[in-house]
Amino acid sequence: MCSYPVHTIESAPEQSRPALRQLQQSFGTVPNIAAKMAASPVLINAFIGLFERVHASSLTEPQIQTLLLTNAVENASEWPVAFHTALALRQGVQPADVEAIRQGALPADAGLAALSALARALIGRRGRLVESEQRKFLDAGFSTEQILEVIAVVAASTITNYTSSVTRPALETQFEAFAWHAPAA
Repeated sequence: MCSYPVHTIESAPEQSRPALRQLQQSFGTVPNIAAKMAASPVLINAFIGLFERVHASSLTEPQIQTLLLTNAVENASEWPVAFHTALALRQGVQPADVEAIRQGALPADAGLAALSALARALIGRRGRLVESEQRKFLDAGFSTEQILEVIAVVAASTITNYTSSVTRPALETQFEAFAWHAPAA
């Protein structure tokens, strides 16, 4: 099996260091997934740039965390499920809604359910949404612009989901309570 280093700010390639510093400032630590991404300045900087834009979208933080958690579950990516479980709860997503997503179901909250369903459809059907899926999302009070923003969130989370699946980062102590294991395929 390939081994991927867990970089520190000091050990990372020079071009990756600003991104790691930014994450350190945002989270108080460099998440292990980013520490592994840092081996590639192209990957870590693409990740940071896209996530900055996602978090500046019209979607709220609870909505973004709902999408990120849904995407991690759909991609069976264990580290991101634990991480986004913690962040979703911190952002005020109801524990029952978080647990529903972790179980592969839709949240009870209608708006979060619409977001989660759209993300699941995008991932499961590789972006080929049918009109009825888009209409359900719009009927829940969202806009066509927000459909495109959901695509950006799915793209951003694909970076962490795939990186996690390839590099297998250790789960930090603060996220161990939220550990999740993908169902057997």
